[in-house]
Amino acid sequence: MPPVLLQRPRRAPSAAAAAAPRRRTRVLALAEARWAAAALLLFLAALPLQLTGAPAWAWGPLYAAAYATGGWEPAWAGLRALRDKTLDVDLLMIVAALGAASIGQVMDGALLIVIFATSGALEALATARTQDAVRGLLDLAPPTATRLTGDGREETVATEDLGIGDIVLIRPGERIGADGRVLEGASEVDQATITGEPLPVLKETGDEVFAGTLNGTGALRVAVGRDPSDSVIARIVAMVGEASETKAPTQLFIEKVEQRYSIGMVAATLAVFLIPLAFGADLAGSLLRAMTFMIVASPCAVVLATMPPLLSAIANAGRHGVLVKSAVVMERLGQVDAVALDKTGTLTQGTPRVTDIRPLPGAGLTEDALLALAAAAERPSEHPLARAITAAARERRLRPAAATDFGSVPGSGVTATVGGHRIEAGAPARLLDGSPHCAAAAQAAEIAAALENGGRSAVLVRRDGVPVGVLGLADRLRPGAAAAVTALHALTGTAPILLTGDNPRAAGRLAAQIGITDVRAGLLPQDKVAAVREQEAAGRRVLVVGDGVNDAPALAAAHTGVAMGRAGSDLALETADAVVVRDELAAVPAVIALSRAARRLVAQNLVVAGVFISVLVVWDLAGHLPLPLGVLGHEGSTVIVGLNGLRLLRDSAWNRALTS
Repeated sequence: MPPVLLQRPRRAPSAAAAAAPRRRTRVLALAEARWAAAALLLFLAALPLQLTGAPAWAWGPLYAAAYATGGWEPAWAGLRALRDKTLDVDLLMIVAALGAASIGQVMDGALLIVIFATSGALEALATARTQDAVRGLLDLAPPTATRLTGDGREETVATEDLGIGDIVLIRPGERIGADGRVLEGASEVDQATITGEPLPVLKETGDEVFAGTLNGTGALRVAVGRDPSDSVIARIVAMVGEASETKAPTQLFIEKVEQRYSIGMVAATLAVFLIPLAFGADLAGSLLRAMTFMIVASPCAVVLATMPPLLSAIANAGRHGVLVKSAVVMERLGQVDAVALDKTGTLTQGTPRVTDIRPLPGAGLTEDALLALAAAAERPSEHPLARAITAAARERRLRPAAATDFGSVPGSGVTATVGGHRIEAGAPARLLDGSPHCAAAAQAAEIAAALENGGRSAVLVRRDGVPVGVLGLADRLRPGAAAAVTALHALTGTAPILLTGDNPRAAGRLAAQIGITDVRAGLLPQDKVAAVREQEAAGRRVLVVGDGVNDAPALAAAHTGVAMGRAGSDLALETADAVVVRDELAAVPAVIALSRAARRLVAQNLVVAGVFISVLVVWDLAGHLPLPLGVLGHEGSTVIVGLNGLRLLRDSAWNRALTS
């Protein structure tokens, strides 16, 4: 099928319209979230009644209901673990809560229940949302494809039924259903979901295409080269899952610590209760001492020593446009010592703009006249470069003339009649191929080559077959990109690296602008993962910042992943540990600095909590610690570490992070 001059192409679907339907688990669809919400509401209803002196029959049943709704799941899970000869912190905390209630500290126990139930709900939600995003990625590939039979007939088949060697027809505006190579036809394919390239790429006979990418205005016949289960999209899903599993050793370490702590607490409490009995102490006194020990040795103070600084930092970052998904993530952000940055949509805005307007000598055109001529011809086109040219004309308040007889050739450009002249705008290599050798053609070729060597896309404009000028277009660099790169270098002590699927010339030009020297271009998703793992093998804790589906495996493989929120794909947003909602690059080094401030406060609080708990436990074991004093010391340490952690809620903490 040779390329043909098309009349005005039908409008290709927008990115939003063409995107796969988003799968998203609702919060209250999770049982853990419903039970945690119920426990919290019951606790909040009981607390003011107790504090205002209402009778116990008014608030007691509410606390009891909070215990039941928030505690039955961790209690049941703890009992199942106990059946397998494993003692975990969940069961220990339920016992501590019941022990507190048994000696009249009902509110303390209820608070423990609410904290644990809420933590479990957040963990379940994070897991569900990640699974949603991975499943939704598979929807990028269309459910059906048009397969061509041996006798030339068309048949609609399920994409999953395609086999290697099948010939499929990809019509304009359709998503490609399988990885393969073009047999016939020419079209520009938007493959940003795979490579991150900001502009559609011309695909002709022999070129490779990927499942899930969006065809432009031409028709293609593609020979399927891979089984759908082995497509690039399917491999991205597999890599996200594999990379996520590499974090399991950390979880295993935490579980070992929980097990030892739980066994130690149970053994210590039983010893405090039974040893005095063996030496003739009365039952009530031994029980009171044991319950006092359980309260003062309770990890509430330690939990609050850790959580308020991290949660305050999360809240502060959220107010300034950075959504950090958990306290664990906030802590991990402060550990990073290397940064890898995506290009398109991360360091750049992902949309081209006109940077150069070069009318040829002798053409008799000014810059405005050349731009108006090109905008008149490009106005009917849906190509991103065409939109950038017409936008530049609007910015200059130009009024392009009306165009007629519009047509386009995929990969070459557009033609139209403007003011009685035949105007062509498109790729210099195509428009100059076969043109008569003249001074104008030589000048145009020289200018186009210079622009392309500088990392720009060149658009040649011809009038009645004679070149009259060249336009240069480039992606927009985000404001503050260079400052953000400098700040990240200062924070981590290592120069950031650039990982991009874009071509080396464009990547190198941008890197030179913002001060990055380590540039890795032309990368597919698996190449980005390999680059991240290479850094981690060298002992680095890598932060990856990206925005696209093609960045998702690297975001998952990294120590910490940050996604740009406005243009970020669903999978990138769900896979990333944090999201920069306003796409402000300065927020990335700021949130790292805020995390480090939170980690310092955590260390301070752990010292305070440890001192209080140690003193109270020793007092209870070596002497006689009155229960009210034990509760006062326990709650006092909790208040101190809590208030210390809340210091990061102030805007001044964010401002210091921005300037650090």
